This record gives sequence, structure tokens and C-alpha cells, in this order.
Amino acid sequence: MSRPEGLSAYVAVTAAYWAFMLTDGALRMLVLLHFHILGFSPLQLAYLFVLYEIAGMVTNLSAGWIAARFGLTSTLYAGLGLQVVALLALAQLDPGWAIGLSVAYVMAVQGASGVAKDLAKMSSKSAVKLLAPTENGGLFRWVALLTGSKNAVKGLGFLLGAALLATLGFVWAVLAMAAVLAVILVAVLVAMPPGLPKGRKGAKFSEVFSKSANVNWLSAARVFLFGARDVWFVVGIPIYFYAVLSDGTTEGNRAAFFLIGTFMAGWIILYGAVQAAAPRLLGAARRPEAELIGAARHWALILVAVPTMLTLAAALAPGPAPWLTACLVAGLLAFGAVFAINSSLHSYLILAFTRAERVTMDVGFYYMANAGGRLMGTLLSGLTYQAGGLALMLGTAAAMVAASALVAGRLKPEPAAAG
Repeated sequence: MSRPEGLSAYVAVTAAYWAFMLTDGALRMLVLLHFHILGFSPLQLAYLFVLYEIAGMVTNLSAGWIAARFGLTSTLYAGLGLQVVALLALAQLDPGWAIGLSVAYVMAVQGASGVAKDLAKMSSKSAVKLLAPTENGGLFRWVALLTGSKNAVKGLGFLLGAALLATLGFVWAVLAMAAVLAVILVAVLVAMPPGLPKGRKGAKFSEVFSKSANVNWLSAARVFLFGARDVWFVVGIPIYFYAVLSDGTTEGNRAAFFLIGTFMAGWIILYGAVQAAAPRLLGAARRPEAELIGAARHWALILVAVPTMLTLAAALAPGPAPWLTACLVAGLLAFGAVFAINSSLHSYLILAFTRAERVTMDVGFYYMANAGGRLMGTLLSGLTYQAGGLALMLGTAAAMVAASALVAGRLKPEPAAAG
């Protein structure tokens, strides 16, 4: 494979992934705020995203084999196409339906969106392993750029979703996103250059289960890391900010939407920017793999301190207060920066630990664990906020980060790297 072809394929995959994640972030914000306004409880809101994460777990486990069997471009196209279908289906939601039927319908549509998201993600991340240069930390730089830029775009999606809900309303916002993504899918189908593998007919489904201890321990660390983020990110913090910012009027709701969307977007954009800069911040080009493995545990231990301090602040506050809101904004932005370094190290290590012939299956297995962490965090987000408020929710996040650091301590240099 020539490098120019590899580079052009990388650019095309990244552009398609950006388009997908813009709609994914917008859809998350639209659904959360729209159904909160309709009177859904925090736990009911969490249920709306449960099938999304379950579908992600199943998809990642099978998508690695599908890509190995049929090629990376096929899973990328399938992800984009399925997201268009999911958006069109969500626009058919009838406000007159009973709450139970609405929850079931949105869960099903979100499940389809979860399948779409993880088909696109697995394709894009696997492509980096196959296309990136191997010298001077090239793999770390390329995966950090893809992941960081993706999260910045997803952050803009959160802001876009809140803005569309406030201006166009739910149905027209969803239809507009479906139309734009359909145009991008057609463009990618027409313009995708060569450079990605076409598939291996002998690939067996049993190969998706990794025999590498490092892949398995890293996947376990990923479960707890992303559970720690989503336990506050998915339901609790947006609903808390809505309670603080909105006065219940139409204008108050619109202002709250924009402010919540701006914070969520800013958080993810900061997260993406730090991810993209992580190789430079860590001096990855000069550091051996063994040091970067140690850094994964070190940065997880640093991360534990942030939700721990926020838990203490929430426990001391008698209720919503300006100083507590300011502490949450500053603390969660700090959490995002340190979390980004942790996530970037994980994303590099999974590609460093796998072999080229197994990349789609190991990456699929790893992102199944990622989806498992998000599922756990999503359920706990609604449950802990409803049961114990901010203090219980943030304390749960601290415990999960500590578990991630403990598991990351089991990682060891690969034999080739150790020698």
C-alpha cells in the first residue's frame, strides 16, 4: 500500500466519521432535553439510552469479524446508512403516545443508532492501525488526531442539537440531520479512495475473543474509565444544570438549552483537543511502550482526585447554589482534560497490543468493553442521581476511576517491545 493512498483513505474515513459523530452528539442532546421537558424522570431518561449501549456491545463484538470478513469500507457505509434510517424513524414519534410506548420506541431507535455508531467507530479506529506510519510515534499521533478531532466534532453536535431543538423543534431537527448525513454517505460512496483491506474470507467468528492478557486487562480498564464518565455525563449533570438554569417558561427553557448545550459541547471539545495533543504532552515519540503503559495507571490515579473533591463539595452543599455550580463547571472541565489523556493512552495501547491481521477483532472486542462501561455508567447515572443526588453520583464516578487504575496496573509490555 502506498503512503499517498493510505493518507487519502485516512482522510476520507476521518471525514465520514466526523459527519457521523456530529449527528450522534446532536441526537443525544435532542433526546435528553426533549424527553426531560415531557416529564421523564432521570431513571426513565437513562432507559432511553440503555439499548443504545447494549447494541453497541453486541455490534462491537460482531463488527470486528464482519470487517475482517467483508472489509472495513462495508462496515463504515453500513454505519452511516443505518444512522440515516434511525433518524428518519425517530421523526415518526407521536407525542400522543403513552409514556411506556414512547420509551420503548425511542429505546429501539436508539438501539439502531448504537449499532450504527459502533460500526462507524470500529471501522475508523481499525483503519488507523493499517494506514498509520510506524516510526516516530506515528501510530499514537494518528489515533490521537482521529479520536481528538472526533470528540471535538461530537461536542459541536451537542451544541447543534440544543440549538436545533430551540429553533426548529424536535421533528424538523431530526429530519434535517438525516438529510445532511444521507448526502455525506453518497459523497463517501463515490469518493472513497483505495487503501483499505477488502476482507478475508476465512475469518472465523471465534477469533473475536482475544487471547492476549493485555487486550483483556485494557478492555476491563476501559469499562471502568468510561463508566466513570457516563455516570455523571449522560443524565445527572444535564438535569441538574436544567434545574438550576431554567425558570420553567418557554424563554427560560430555550436559554437553559443553549447553556447546557454549550457546556456539554465545550466539555467534549476540550476533551477532544487534549486527546489530539496527548502524544506531544506525553512526549510519546521519545518514550518506550513500557513507560506509556505505566502512564496509563499514573494518569488514572490523578483522575480519581477530581470526582472525589467534587463529591465532597456536593455533600457539603445544602442544595443548588451558585458556588456549587461554579465548582462543578470547573471540576468537570478538569476531569475532561485528565480523562482525555487516559482515553488517548488507552486508544494507543489497544492498537499497539494488537497485530495487523487481528486488528478489527481486537478493536471490536475493546470497544465492546467501552460500550459496556457506557451502559453501566448510563444506568447508574439515572439511578444514583435519583437515589442520592450529586454526591452519590460523583462518588460512584470516583470509585469507578479507582477501579480503572487498579486494573491498568496489570498491563505489561509486549514481549517484542520488552526486548
